[in-house]
Amino acid sequence: MIERKFVSQNIREYQIKSFLFNELTRAGLADVKLQRTPLGDKVVVIASRPGLVVGKGGSNIKRLTKELEKKFGLETPQIEIEEIKDYRTNAAITAEMIANSLERFGTQRFKGVGHKTLQSVMDAGALGIEITISGRVPSSRAKTWRFYQGYLKKCGDISISGVDKAHQIAVLKTGVVGISVTIMPGDTKLPDKIELLDEPQTVVEEIEEKASEKKEVKKAPAKKKEEKATPKKEKEVAEEKPKAKKKEETKKEEEPKKKKVAKKTSTKKKEEKASEKKEVKKAPTKKKATKKKKSEDK
Repeated sequence: MIERKFVSQNIREYQIKSFLFNELTRAGLADVKLQRTPLGDKVVVIASRPGLVVGKGGSNIKRLTKELEKKFGLETPQIEIEEIKDYRTNAAITAEMIANSLERFGTQRFKGVGHKTLQSVMDAGALGIEITISGRVPSSRAKTWRFYQGYLKKCGDISISGVDKAHQIAVLKTGVVGISVTIMPGDTKLPDKIELLDEPQTVVEEIEEKASEKKEVKKAPAKKKEEKATPKKEKEVAEEKPKAKKKEETKKEEEPKKKKVAKKTSTKKKEEKASEKKEVKKAPTKKKATKKKKSEDK
C-alpha cells in the first residue's frame, strides 16, 4: 500500500510538470518542483522569463492556480517563480530555443541553428555539449543529425548527477522533429581533475627575506651611536697626525744612508770576486816554469 502511494505521487508530479511545460512554452521554463507545506502545496517554477509566467497584473498565475486545483486536486496551491541568471547553460531552455527556431524558419537552416547554439553554450563556460535532431530533416526520409563540442561524460555517476539533459518536440509541416540536448556545465567536479600546488621552496625564500629585513632594522640604531662618538675620535686623529709626519721624515733621512752602505758592500764584493779570478788564472804559469827547470837539469 505504501509503495502505491509513492508511485501515485510521482505520476501526479509528472503530469503537473507536463501541463506547465505545455502552458508556458515561450516563457523559457527550465524546471518545476513540488513541495508540501502545512499551509498547502507549493509549486516552484524556474524560468528565464518570469514576466511571461506572471502575466499582466498576475492574471496568468491566477489562471494556473485554479486549473491546478481542479485538474490535480492540490490544496491551496502557491506558485513561486525563480529566475535563471545564465540560461545558456540550461539544457531545457536551449532545447526550447532550438524548437522555436525550427518552427519559425523551417528545416532549411537547422545546421546554422545547431552550430550557433554550440558556440553560445561553450562561450558561457560549459565543458561540453551535444545536440541531436532526429526526424525528416531536411529530406523526406528520417535522419538523425548530431552536433557536439567539448568534453562530455556519458557513463558513470557524473553522467547522471553532473550532466543536464532535456528533450523537446518541434511540430513542423513535414512531421514531428525530436530534439535532445545534453550539457555538462563548468561547475561539475571531475574525479580525474588534479590541481598542482606551489613548490615549498618559494615559501622558504620569503622567510629568509623577512629575516634579513629584521637584521637590517636591528643594525640601524648602532649607526647612531657611532655618529655620536665621532667628535672624540676626531681629537685623537688630530693628535696623531704630527706624530705620523715626524716618523715619515725620519724614514726619508734614513733611506739615503742605507743606500750608501748597500753600494759600499756591493763594491767590496765585486773586488773580492775579481781577485779570486786573477789567482785562478796565475796558477797554470807555475806548472810551465817547473817543466823548463826539469829540461835544463837534464
